[in-house]
Amino acid sequence: MRHGDVWKGIDLLAKKNGLSASGLARQAGLDPTSFNPSKRQAKDGRLRWPSTESIARALEAVGAGMDDFAALIEGHRGATAPLIGLAQAGADGFFDDSGFPTGGGWDEVRFPGLGGDPVYALEITGDSMEPAYREGDRIIVAPGAQVRKGDRVVVKTEDGEVMAKVLGRQTETQVELVSLNPDHPMRTFKPSQINWIARILWVSQ
Repeated sequence: MRHGDVWKGIDLLAKKNGLSASGLARQAGLDPTSFNPSKRQAKDGRLRWPSTESIARALEAVGAGMDDFAALIEGHRGATAPLIGLAQAGADGFFDDSGFPTGGGWDEVRFPGLGGDPVYALEITGDSMEPAYREGDRIIVAPGAQVRKGDRVVVKTEDGEVMAKVLGRQTETQVELVSLNPDHPMRTFKPSQINWIARILWVSQ
């Protein structure tokens, strides 16, 4: 997000809740001038940014989340995506052979628009992706996106296991999947043991 985008988001958040920028700051327990236009640029032209703490307090004050804030900046209420739990995703009937969602049993989650590519959401279970992703976080997955070494991905094996990992070396004979949590070892599969690999684009924490 650019400097102007962040301040635009604050103004839109205030307006959406029937407040001025000063009123939003006051409701968040901040100095009433914290979000005033005069605070956004120094006299010498240097750009001033709101602190992450002040943004978080403003969002909490009006019962909004960071995904709502991002959606306001983009000028719309965001898109929706199918949602299931990571553990549930291993069952048959939720994905086609390419990793695209199919069938029933999906909920929906709203998220900031990420372009026209089809996406879905998974709710993280377990601790193998800590500290980047924690249990309960929701990740947005793009099954049609190109994946490269180092990308964070969701993988489904032929045995029905679904996991969130980092893609390691990928050759004609093996695929390495790395956990961000050092307590979990790297796992290696033959390409024939992998059903599909989809790239993680975004996370709501």
